Amino acid sequence: MIQNGLHGGSFRPLTEEATRMIHRTVLRIIEEVGFQVHSDQGLELFKGAGAWVDEEKRLVRLPQEKAIELIEMAPSEIRLCGQDEKHDVLLGGNRVCTGTGGTALNVYRQETGEKTLATLEDLKRIAKIVDSLDNIHLFLLPTYPNDVPVEQVDVNRFFAGLDNTSKHIMGGLYTYDGLKQVVRMAEIVAGSPARLRQRPIISMIACTVSPLKIDREYGDFMIAIARRGVPVVCPAEPLCGATSPVTLAGNVAMQTVDSLMGVMLTQLANPGTPVILGSVATSTDLSNFNYLAGSVEMGLINAAGAQMAQFYKLPFYATGGMTDSKVLDAQSGYESAITSLLCALAGANFIHDAAGLMEFALTACYEKYVVDNEILGMVMRAVEGIDVNEDTLAFDLIKEVGPGGNFVTAKHTRRYMRREHYQPTISDRNSRGDWENGGAKNTWERAAEKVKELLARDGYSLPADVRNQVLSGIAGVVE
Repeated sequence: MIQNGLHGGSFRPLTEEATRMIHRTVLRIIEEVGFQVHSDQGLELFKGAGAWVDEEKRLVRLPQEKAIELIEMAPSEIRLCGQDEKHDVLLGGNRVCTGTGGTALNVYRQETGEKTLATLEDLKRIAKIVDSLDNIHLFLLPTYPNDVPVEQVDVNRFFAGLDNTSKHIMGGLYTYDGLKQVVRMAEIVAGSPARLRQRPIISMIACTVSPLKIDREYGDFMIAIARRGVPVVCPAEPLCGATSPVTLAGNVAMQTVDSLMGVMLTQLANPGTPVILGSVATSTDLSNFNYLAGSVEMGLINAAGAQMAQFYKLPFYATGGMTDSKVLDAQSGYESAITSLLCALAGANFIHDAAGLMEFALTACYEKYVVDNEILGMVMRAVEGIDVNEDTLAFDLIKEVGPGGNFVTAKHTRRYMRREHYQPTISDRNSRGDWENGGAKNTWERAAEKVKELLARDGYSLPADVRNQVLSGIAGVVE
């Protein structure tokens, strides 16, 4: 059963006063410290909006009132659509959904215990696997096809997604021409340019650079995406002690400013652009200041980021579900579970990277998508919480059964047993004897069997006429 859009928010790492303190600090940074804008178009847009601009240093400072005005132009809710309407998700408030992420350069091969460079075929297979996993709601293009020339990467990554899953496709970009071609491809698949704007089946990522910088290429990308009316995410990746203060509060403030820079630029380019506040913020290994993907602090930072997004009434793209482990072991499970759970309970709208990634997000793993789907089913059940009403309290049934009785045959039990309790798909809950008689398979062996089963199925593909239009109309697409 697909469960997305459940309301989170029961976990609040920030008090109301802490949220207001971070907000005041964010506005002071925007007004007193400023940020660099290396996009010529972007610099002109901020200048035209009345910002103080040092053109030599590419520095922009905005009055607090103007910053708030631009932030408030952005929609508070965004619908990201699948080719199948059952996969539509509405981002905003404290509603929660999950998805993949990347872009990983490698794929871990469980059968050999080695990793190899990811290929375009890997991306297609992962899309096919994810299409069948109900607890993964969005498909963010998770791997880089090392066997494709860079000028053809954008169109082939998005085509691999659109042609292998009916879920919404989100992805980053590498070339300006690729951006244009991908939008044209999506217009063909959607049916028309107007239809794509009405039901956006793709969205795009254009990152800012921590600390306090919009670079030339991604600044131009943000403007181009905004002017085409396609939803855009503006994530930032401040690292504690490296590109942000080492404290979690300082990191949250930095992440908020860094992403809001992109939000404001999109609204200057095209007021009302559907834009998503984004965080890939995390902690660092304090012995060498390396990036960490599985720390509990990453979960806390992104949960706090969800609160800040709710404060600004902006949809939020959080990061959770990754691991620093290099193999499929207990660490890869508990790190993924903890960060996803913290984000979800805080009401993060879209938890990206929530499935399939390991080794500091450098590597994807087929089997881990299946395991993470199981984890995310449990996470979403936790978000759902406990429904308390007269029927679920079951006083009349308790009175009827009385002391020493049992509830096994009650209609109430049959009515609630599946909806009240999460039903795992690969977890083993058998007795030891039954488990041994079944081959004594561990989690990863069961996940591997599930992967083989999913890949053997007839998967989703574009309608033949649409597929032919894309192949004939978009240069560089590999069939």
